[in-house]
Amino acid sequence: MLYPNIISQIEALAINSVVSKRKKVLQPLIDYIQMKVDHNDVIRLNFICTHNSRRSHLSQVWAQTLSNYFNIKNVFCYSGGTEATALFPVAAKTLDKTGFKINKLSNESNPVYAIKYDENAHPIMGFSKTYDAEFNPASEFAAILTCSSADKGCPFITGAEKRIPITYEDPKAFDNTLLEIEKYKERSLQIAVEMKYIFSNIK
Repeated sequence: MLYPNIISQIEALAINSVVSKRKKVLQPLIDYIQMKVDHNDVIRLNFICTHNSRRSHLSQVWAQTLSNYFNIKNVFCYSGGTEATALFPVAAKTLDKTGFKINKLSNESNPVYAIKYDENAHPIMGFSKTYDAEFNPASEFAAILTCSSADKGCPFITGAEKRIPITYEDPKAFDNTLLEIEKYKERSLQIAVEMKYIFSNIK
């Protein structure tokens, strides 16, 4: 069962705010997920950004959560980068403030976070890794490019059935400024509303 604060946040997301230009960007992912549902196949989504530190993690977490909210079965969400760095603490803090339960499991330079959205579901393991790391699927997945540099830098992704660019502006531009918290929340909610739009269209 999703945590009440997360349910409240999801219910407040207005999918009618998704403009037609973005709907066209999102449609290939809707089509991919629908195809998998129609064939009763496992749905593996790997969200990829350059450093696997911000947008790719936010996308992974919201996609997993929204698939649960809409009761879409057999959805497994992953994230990766063209290089491994670390899950940026403000991204984790943003999810925490939204209602996710964040448990930091280690303290090295690339710490591992357990991110829970549901009382009984397995937590999402948040840490930075390359998109082709052993932790991620090797085949039969969709590669969703969440930043333009990863989109340009990864013209071919081994094992991906589908390559889908859904890019977002980087909140990193506001690190260590007065707007940092506001801009991370803004990006997180943009991703959340688009993931809600995607999964609400699955029949």
